[in-house]
Amino acid sequence: MKIDKKRKMSHTDKHRQLRDLPGVDHILESIKDDDRFFEIPRTVILASIRSILEKIRQEILKDNKPEIQNKDIIEKTIIMAREKIKNRLIPVINATGVVLHTNMGRALLCEDALENIKTISQSYSNLELNINTGKRGIRYSAVEELICELTCAQSAIVVNNNAGAVFLALNTLAKDTQVVVSRGELVEIGGSFRVPDIMSKSGCHLKEVGTTNRTHLKDYEQAITDQTGLLLKVHTSNYKIEGFTASVGLSELSQLGKKNNIPVMEDLGSGTLIDFSAYGLPFEPLVSDSVSSGADVVTFSGDKLLGGPQAGIIVGKKDTIDKIKANPLTRALRIDKLTLGALEATLKLYRDEKQAVRKIPTLRMLTMSYEQTRQKACALEKCLKKTIEPYALVELADLESRPGGGSFPELKLPTQCVTITPKNISVAKLERNLRLATPPIIGRIEGDRYILDPRTIQIGQDEIISTTLGKILLKK
Repeated sequence: MKIDKKRKMSHTDKHRQLRDLPGVDHILESIKDDDRFFEIPRTVILASIRSILEKIRQEILKDNKPEIQNKDIIEKTIIMAREKIKNRLIPVINATGVVLHTNMGRALLCEDALENIKTISQSYSNLELNINTGKRGIRYSAVEELICELTCAQSAIVVNNNAGAVFLALNTLAKDTQVVVSRGELVEIGGSFRVPDIMSKSGCHLKEVGTTNRTHLKDYEQAITDQTGLLLKVHTSNYKIEGFTASVGLSELSQLGKKNNIPVMEDLGSGTLIDFSAYGLPFEPLVSDSVSSGADVVTFSGDKLLGGPQAGIIVGKKDTIDKIKANPLTRALRIDKLTLGALEATLKLYRDEKQAVRKIPTLRMLTMSYEQTRQKACALEKCLKKTIEPYALVELADLESRPGGGSFPELKLPTQCVTITPKNISVAKLERNLRLATPPIIGRIEGDRYILDPRTIQIGQDEIISTTLGKILLKK
């Protein structure tokens, strides 16, 4: 029956179209010999058919007069079913130049970590088995000694991330008491997580001292009461205040804490085990420096400047860490065997700093010289010109990369990049098509140019980028 699309359907027309809709069983019978469906689970096919039919019903009720032929429904079903069986977590090519890109998973794991994950995941392990005694062991023993060796701490424990580490330490050491912290250190980290919020959820009471730009030792001294449970220092790794400023060093704060028998904690945020200033980058406080300054507990991330898996590492004095280990919440925040395997392999590389910088992707990208980026940019430019030069202008430009992940907030890394100015499509459309490609390619736009930053482009990805760009620009 042909229905006039210029007028609304009558109730009779709607009823007729709804009645004419094929049933699920009818569609299943129609596709039983269709090779395209053979490797798709039946549950997925059923869910797709029902979803498509329901969409058609809604369109009919809205007077949109959809196609209800079998072939149209089948084509829509195969598209939806294929989409449903795709992995949601997929690899992407990071051409943004942001090394620790939070939205793209932060630190890339080194080959040693990947090999250890594979080894551990394919076999039973001694995760909580003491091989020497044959009795139950402690999972953190796989990395605790190694962490203490690298940070000079007396003891250590690892949880799921640094926010969890801060939460656990606060809950253990200062629940139902006041925690004194400078106003200038009440930072907000990614995902709108704020130090005051974490403190509140951990059961502590915030006591702010000083001002946004200046805090003195006397501010902490005057804030101490019988209700004070902890002195907290937060390293502002994701922003800087310059000009008329003053802050209290960790050594001074630790001495004040010792004098008043109050534990002192520092949240380093990113945390690093090497001195980046030796590689021409700004100095970032070493974990070992915080430990030697007398702090009772120090927390930092595993997947930022350390270059390992997501983890929150807690180091400090043995009696303090023992209390944290005994907190029942530790079990809720503990890390799994794969994270432990990746973290152990990453940490072992730090026994030889040169090896760590060479083999850990985060360190390698952060310390990459301008000349190294120029060489990578020239190779990519040559590859692209062979493929897309008739359809786009390919040039080299001196631009800047960023560390990302809340680390080195003001640092701009000099980098030679490849710029693309498409001739037949807009740069916005080019960006969208690259983002929706397989694998997705994520670059950045500056003005009317699309930027590919070689600092974060990995070995073997030049050809993928070139081929994908060719398909997009030739297709227009």
